Amino acid sequence: MLTLVVVTALVFDFTNGFHDTGNAMATSIATGALRPKTAVALSAVLNLIGAFLSVEVALTVTNAVVNIQDKDGAPRPELIADGGLALLLIILSGLVGAIVWNLITWLFSLPSSSSHALFGGLVGATMAGLGVEGVKWVGDGTKLDGVVGKVVLPALMSPVIAIAVAAVGTWLVFTITNGVAAKYRESGFRWGQIGSASLVSLAHGTNDAQKTMGVITLALIATGTWTDLRAVPLWVKVACAFAIALGTYLGGWRIIRTLGKGLVEISSPQGMAAESSSAAVILVSSHLGFALSTTHVATGSILGSGIGKKDATVNWRIAGRMLLAWLITLPAAGLVGAAMWLIGHTIGGLAGALVVFAILVAAAAWMYRHSRKTQVDHRNVNDEWVEQVTDRVLPNRNHESAREETKA
Repeated sequence: MLTLVVVTALVFDFTNGFHDTGNAMATSIATGALRPKTAVALSAVLNLIGAFLSVEVALTVTNAVVNIQDKDGAPRPELIADGGLALLLIILSGLVGAIVWNLITWLFSLPSSSSHALFGGLVGATMAGLGVEGVKWVGDGTKLDGVVGKVVLPALMSPVIAIAVAAVGTWLVFTITNGVAAKYRESGFRWGQIGSASLVSLAHGTNDAQKTMGVITLALIATGTWTDLRAVPLWVKVACAFAIALGTYLGGWRIIRTLGKGLVEISSPQGMAAESSSAAVILVSSHLGFALSTTHVATGSILGSGIGKKDATVNWRIAGRMLLAWLITLPAAGLVGAAMWLIGHTIGGLAGALVVFAILVAAAAWMYRHSRKTQVDHRNVNDEWVEQVTDRVLPNRNHESAREETKA
């Protein structure tokens, strides 16, 4: 079962890559600072590098969600009995909950949090398998720890901080460059965006790739093949780094489109301000071990860049849909994780785990097939945004024909 869990964890890491590519590159693609394929290739390389720069977030995932230690700091005997089957099923179920929610939000072009999907899935599966006391809700009181300290509080604070920093940064940018001709300002900031977007990609690797490392390390602890709760095996780092880089390179074009074209009609100065704000918040949180949502930070920064520019247009309908997705991500992924654990536990053993994995494969195949009906890729990611029920892409249309179809 360990192999199945590791494979599923890497699948989650892959979906994390393409689901969150937009966090770093959406604004650079929207403003024309980088070509779409060039942007995702650059982001993939920097995510790969960033994955090796820190393990603090990985250790948070390993130690701050499931109560895996007894009072002496050793792994709890009941969790590693029988080759750790009990804990492995919890981890597998949580991962399936996270992947399914990632794919649902990707299908509907919603920039939701892969991190919160993962934590929601793990918490739901843990509560189903071990009860409420199986979740490490808070630490020992000496520092911010547990789900509340390491996940919930950063989730509430990070987008607010990102909005504020980006709004102030955007206002300063336009105030300072007020006397510069618009075409020179746009051109100059496009070059700046390459650097700021690269920094966000690097920061994303230091935070999001770590989460899968922590999950796999937790699985290794369950089987007794790894005992150090303060370190991550090298092969785990390498595997996770390449998985998230590959997912990033494929590009989550639906999410990129929503962030780059649907939320705010963004200019290069706004884009650089938003990306710089995102990078600063993510890097600080990675250093502190906070497993925050890079999606929340990036979306908050883009929203802040719209607020900070005079007469900028913010699509509050899309912002409302994002907020709704944010609010239900943890409980929704938790419910799926709990349901998967119940199915796996009822069937029992390796057979139960295989059935859970088969459900994941079937769900992923259905959603991929459905996504082909309204395809979004590097060729139409910057097409005119048209508000419809599905916010679908209208490729190769001019503004007037798009409006006519919307009216019809």
